[in-house]
Amino acid sequence: MSNSTPPTLLFVIGPAAVGKMTVGGSIAERTGFRLFHNHLTIEPLLRLFPYRSPQFQRLNHAFREQILAEAAGADLPGLVFTLVWDFEDPEDAALVERYAAPFRERGARVLFLELSADQSVRLERNGGESRLTEKASKRDLAWSNANLVDMDAKYRLNSVDDFAHIPEAHLLIDNTHLEPDEVAELAVAHFGLRAPAGAGPATAARPAPATGRQ
Repeated sequence: MSNSTPPTLLFVIGPAAVGKMTVGGSIAERTGFRLFHNHLTIEPLLRLFPYRSPQFQRLNHAFREQILAEAAGADLPGLVFTLVWDFEDPEDAALVERYAAPFRERGARVLFLELSADQSVRLERNGGESRLTEKASKRDLAWSNANLVDMDAKYRLNSVDDFAHIPEAHLLIDNTHLEPDEVAELAVAHFGLRAPAGAGPATAARPAPATGRQ
């Protein structure tokens, strides 16, 4: 029997190694949501194509859009999707809207949990064992750390007033000194995220924070 209530889409956004996937996994455990982190499409494609290649970019976005479209019509309580968003790039904003469109068309809630943390803390998190296990493409720490610093300099990866028109759908948390479970509890309480009666816990593993503007 299908669920008459469309799944909630929760974007977890923020700069590299801020803890998006770890927090997303903790939220999934509390709500029954499913975690779709960005490297689930990145890592398989990197085995075939360079990140900047047209083939990688086309397939990466196409796979994500198809998965999100299927999830929007599925019998799920919700979906957590992680990504790095450059707020000065209109193409990133358009991409987020494409990802959200199947949910909005069904009248679903589309929410944004934004994380921020000091760069020094993110550089420490960047070398976490579980993150390196989850992301083969990030195991060159010299490159990965330099890439994190470079992205911070080139892009605006945290919002200013970008969500002023939808304050009820946005929550910004500085998690420099917070554990992932603490952040998850704050987000679940703020947005009123609760698993439907009878929903089982999410089965996705809890990978570590992402790196790279991907």
